[in-house]
Amino acid sequence: MALRVPKAGGPDLFRSGFKHMSGLEEAVLRNIAAVGELSEIVRTSFGPNGRNKLIINHLGRLFVTSDAATIIREIEVQHPAAKLLVMASTAQEAEMGDASNLVLIFAGELLKRSEHLLTMGLHPSEVIQGYEMALVKGQEELPKLVSDTMPNTPLPTKDELAKAIAPSIASKQPGYEEFLGGLVADAALNVMPKNPKDFNVDSVRVVKILGGGIDASRVVRGMVFPREPEGNVKSAKKAKVAVYTSGLDISQTETKGTVLIKKADELLDFTRGEEKQLEGYFKEIADAGVKLIIAGSGIGDLALHYCNRFGIAVVKVLSKFDLRRLCRVFGATPLARLGAPTPEEAGFIDVFETIEIGGDRVTVFRQEEGERTRTATIVLRGATTNHLDDLERSIDDGVNNVRILLRDGRLVPGAGASEIELAARVAEYGAVTPGLAQHAIRRWAEALEVVPRTLAENAGLPAEDVVSALYAAHKNGEVDAGVDIDAENPPAVRRTTLHAKPILDAFAAKDWAIRLATEAAISVLRVDSIIVAKQAGIAPPKQQGHWDED
Repeated sequence: MALRVPKAGGPDLFRSGFKHMSGLEEAVLRNIAAVGELSEIVRTSFGPNGRNKLIINHLGRLFVTSDAATIIREIEVQHPAAKLLVMASTAQEAEMGDASNLVLIFAGELLKRSEHLLTMGLHPSEVIQGYEMALVKGQEELPKLVSDTMPNTPLPTKDELAKAIAPSIASKQPGYEEFLGGLVADAALNVMPKNPKDFNVDSVRVVKILGGGIDASRVVRGMVFPREPEGNVKSAKKAKVAVYTSGLDISQTETKGTVLIKKADELLDFTRGEEKQLEGYFKEIADAGVKLIIAGSGIGDLALHYCNRFGIAVVKVLSKFDLRRLCRVFGATPLARLGAPTPEEAGFIDVFETIEIGGDRVTVFRQEEGERTRTATIVLRGATTNHLDDLERSIDDGVNNVRILLRDGRLVPGAGASEIELAARVAEYGAVTPGLAQHAIRRWAEALEVVPRTLAENAGLPAEDVVSALYAAHKNGEVDAGVDIDAENPPAVRRTTLHAKPILDAFAAKDWAIRLATEAAISVLRVDSIIVAKQAGIAPPKQQGHWDED
């Protein structure tokens, strides 16, 4: 008598209500289709001509952006295979701060190209082996394409830095790349540490103020807060600063008491002890030479009265992160107790003032010209909140590019030039590789064409003609030939490094993007079964008749 062997994932193994999909048709090809849908969503937002997506998230907040990192964060992807790609893109955003869209579209294209090989009969492990070999070859060839290097020592000039980060900003804000690149370069050089490799992206802040136009944006050497000081004192120069994390008020007692008052004098004297104590605190602070107090919580009316009397300015900063940044600007230590700071705990600021920008009163903490500041703020102006948010995302990409280039200054040709050259070299390598892996290596090379093809499609150019013209140009030795999105007639190809405005991409960001995209695609191809457990949750109790009938 033959033993009955239960099927994998059968009723004997899991709780009822589970889903189990396995095999090529149900698991692998379904995963590829889901990933393809995700990459198609962000593909039309790639490059300077990429269209914006209008997204309303689960909280009803509106986003109008072409930034892939923001799009995938807000659409809340549910499919498990597509989530793997989202994780890879998020890793790219965290590590490099740029090229997250490249990860998504390249990984999506790799999986689409693998679909044909799998349906033809190749085993997923053979495809994976070919992709891994192609990645190794691609990472060997990419450093050979480096066409320029950003100087780290001595520091690059403002123009050199602005020119290097302009292509990254142009992919989000075409037409404004020179102006915004200049702002980012100016802010970054103001806060540059002695060792440029220690540059911290958190040192460049952004404040968004409605009105004016983008041309009215500027850089402030210090920090800007879109609110006024609390008291009557609105400005100070060469001021000593005390930072308190607690509120400036009389502390509340733990228990409540009842007091019987019989005379008017007793009523007048009732709070005098507390008032004297609070006055003593602020007199002590004023005697220490403090002209500015930063409060991390609320400020009581009585405390504000004494601050005004002693000529001390008070600014309320509720964000603990902003409080830490201010401590870095002032060189101060945050205090949890109310009282005069010691000389080591007190900070210092050159100029504290309240100014008006576009009808909004803002508080500015800045240092005098000529001194190296610890924080710089870019004040952005624009017509709508959504536009300002998108400008801020472009600024973030620019600042992250500064960080990348100061650590690894190598630049490779942009506009799809590096991808086409890599595709040609890896395809040659695939042609001389024995075994079934050669088919996957060629598909990896073909997948790289998605970058110039997408740039051409989004610019309204005939994609196939552009890719053919690029291959022809690269065969003639023009390694830096890329897509000319401004061309009206084919072939829309131009040399990216010889142009007055060279289009160069950061080598490190490109290298990471290719690696993460390939690893994400391989992770999806390794999956042969999807097992979804029954959702946890308690069913509502069934009501037996009306509760009041008893």
